[in-house]
Formats: sequence, C-alpha cells, structure tokens
Amino acid sequence: MSAPDSRRPPRSGSDVDRGQIVLVAAAVVAVALLSMTLAYAQLGYDADRTGAGTVEVASVAEIDRSLTGSLRATARAVRRGDDHAWRDRRAVAERVVGSLDTDADRLERAHAEESRSLTVELDDAAATQWARDRCPGGDGREFGPCRVIDGVVVQERADETAVVAAAFRIRILSPDESTTAFVVPQVVQAPPRSETTTDPQPG
Repeated sequence: MSAPDSRRPPRSGSDVDRGQIVLVAAAVVAVALLSMTLAYAQLGYDADRTGAGTVEVASVAEIDRSLTGSLRATARAVRRGDDHAWRDRRAVAERVVGSLDTDADRLERAHAEESRSLTVELDDAAATQWARDRCPGGDGREFGPCRVIDGVVVQERADETAVVAAAFRIRILSPDESTTAFVVPQVVQAPPRSETTTDPQPG
C-alpha cells in the first residue's frame, strides 16, 4: 500500500495574482511610511534649529526696542511740558506708565496674532536694583538721588523731574518654548566705560 501524497496541490492562477497584489500593496505602504518618517525627521530638525535660542531672543530684542522708543518719546514730552517739577514726580511717572502700558498692550495683541502669549509688566524690584547700581551721577553734575515709582526711574535735576529708565519683566509663551527676561530701557544710553592705558616711557 503506497503512502498518501503529502504535497500541496499546485496554486491556481488567481492565487498567484492575489499574492502579487498583496506584495505590491505592502511595498507601497512601506514607501509611504518611509516618506512620512523622513518628513517628520526634517520637521523636527527645523524646530530645533529655530527654537528659543533664536526666535524668542529676537522677540525680546524687538520688544526692548519698542519700549525704549515709547519711553524716550514720553520723556521728551515731559521735558517740553510745564508740570515736571520734582514735587510733581509721581504725576510724571504716572504719565510714563500710561504711555508704556499702551505700547505693551499693542505688543501683546501683535504676539497673540502669531499664536504666542506675551506679558509685559513694569517691575519695581528690577527698577530699584538698576537705580541702586546705575543711577547717573559724576563730577560736575548737579544730580539728586534716583527714585523708583511703579517701575519707572526718575531723578531730581535742578529741582526738575528727569525720566531716566524703566524696568520690565517680559514673559513669552509659545507651544514649544517659554522665555522670561528683564529689560531696562533707558532714556539716554550710558556710554561704555573705556579703559585707560599708559604707554611705557623710555628710560
């Protein structure tokens, strides 16, 4: 008695066609997945390259420039007015605060349109530290002490109120990054200190 034939019957033409279709479909899916992986990797690289190290720092610099312009414009208006005696320093500071708040609101709205949350606030503690370290003075200057009012630094000069600086706390939030910075715009930028060198004299 012969053993039964264990070999599988030959595949029909339809089975072969079906197998080829499955192989082609698998190849198409693999190519698509590879393309998606490469695209994702490229997007990840771009995000790393343009993260907080460049975008947010540039934003802080632009905000600082805008606030500096607003502060200097208000300081010029104060000097042209008749109500800037030293006894009126609080009223002067309130005018400066109002102008700076208006500019800060405009900046916050502009950043909101770019899907970025921005908060700009006058900071009394930072202004006090700046006034303690950097209050203008020096030989031949009839300058009195600096005073801080609501984050604005003012100084008595010949019984008049001079607006000197203002300190801000800036907070930027985006979907990927966050930045907190302190800036102190000044009405007149102090020149950098120069080092004096002495040439050796011939003996």
